[in-house]
Amino acid sequence: MLIVAAVVICAATVPLTGGRLSSLQQIKLRGTLALTLALAIQVLIISVFPDRFTATHVPAHLGSYALAGVFFWLNRRVPGLWITGLGGGLNLVAIAANGGVMPASATAVAASGAPTADAGAFINSTAMAAPRLAWLGDVFALPSIWPLSNVFSIGDVLIILGVAIVLHRAGRSCASSPSGPPS
Repeated sequence: MLIVAAVVICAATVPLTGGRLSSLQQIKLRGTLALTLALAIQVLIISVFPDRFTATHVPAHLGSYALAGVFFWLNRRVPGLWITGLGGGLNLVAIAANGGVMPASATAVAASGAPTADAGAFINSTAMAAPRLAWLGDVFALPSIWPLSNVFSIGDVLIILGVAIVLHRAGRSCASSPSGPPS
């Protein structure tokens, strides 16, 4: 939910910086079905059925990143989108190295008030005793006193940064050009 909120904020800043969201229609994205399926899989295993069909959650989680990877590969020439793909790739590396779950810093989890793993339920990010590549995990926190408090990773930061670049470049805002807003 934190990434979704950040994307909405990024989109809202396009018109505030002289751009037009209608210009996004000019981007010709390929493989959107792959990305849609990837996001649907993640919503299903993380939010809808975290405690059902658990034997399929890890392969589904990893598979969702493979589907997203197809989308990013097909659209690698869209300026800035490669940064979002890199962020997703870093998240995939951390998740794959830890058996299908994103390792989280216990300190970040405590600061954010994020839920901890329940027996029998899949949780996509949790504190682990000996995580591999912990620095790629959810090591940052939006504190529990903030709305949408959660933990997040460097990969998540890159995902949001890439989306912001894509939105501002396509929307032709002054934030994407050193010369100012379009005339």
